[in-house]
Amino acid sequence: MASEEGHHGPETSSEYISHHLQNLQVCKSDSGEWVWNQCAGNFYTINVDSMFWSVLLGLLFIFLFHRVARRASTSKPTRWQAFVEIIVEFVDGSVKDTFHGTSRLIAPLGLTIFVWVFFMNLMDLIPVDWIPWISSNFLGIPYMKVVPSTDVNVTFGMSIAVFFLIIFYTTKYKGPFGLIKDLTLHPIAPPTKGIGLVFAPIIIAFNFILESVALLAKPVSLSLRLFGNMFAGELIFILIAILGLWQLPLHFGWAVFHVLIVTLQAFIFMMLTIVYLSLASESH
Repeated sequence: MASEEGHHGPETSSEYISHHLQNLQVCKSDSGEWVWNQCAGNFYTINVDSMFWSVLLGLLFIFLFHRVARRASTSKPTRWQAFVEIIVEFVDGSVKDTFHGTSRLIAPLGLTIFVWVFFMNLMDLIPVDWIPWISSNFLGIPYMKVVPSTDVNVTFGMSIAVFFLIIFYTTKYKGPFGLIKDLTLHPIAPPTKGIGLVFAPIIIAFNFILESVALLAKPVSLSLRLFGNMFAGELIFILIAILGLWQLPLHFGWAVFHVLIVTLQAFIFMMLTIVYLSLASESH
């Protein structure tokens, strides 16, 4: 059941849910001082727990895969090496089937996205009270969200990076004016001669509005899809935890099903990134 707060007594269910959905935050107040967990409405708030776990899991990914690369053996491969090779071949095959340009960045980028997002999503399978209880009782940290992908700031940060890559690849493969052409000359080709030239500015303006919305929708949908699915899964785990000891069989059942969601969302984020970059590199 919900834990007890020293001066509040036992938490109600709504307090328990709100507590587990609260990030450990730090921000600069109006007085110029840095304050903890008093950041409502402050645009420059930093979610410290999301930053910590996302960086830690990224370093874990680098460590594990670098270790396999250093100790790789063709004569006596370990099970972990074989597993890593399966992942690398799977991502490499997905990139070759989807990305039609030539770039040495796409395959490593796809591998990084898939494994990193998978690691972040996988934290959702840890019982919701374990790490927050340890951080509260032994470290004095009142809030601790351990699933970075349930923080919309993290998913938006990754999708914004993909957005800048889209701009970069469009410029690289289509020239400095390639992005402008994509936004103004499609999907309706403006007339280039005759009386139709009168309507060319209207068509160009219409194309620009339509294509700009489509371009901006890519990072927005990319981030919200991952955030929404993972946040919903986390919320269900929290609701199950309210049941106390009766949560164990339900937690196990939902965790088994959630493994599919965890993997699928990492795969979707990777594939959409590759698809968007492939579209940016296609000249037609």
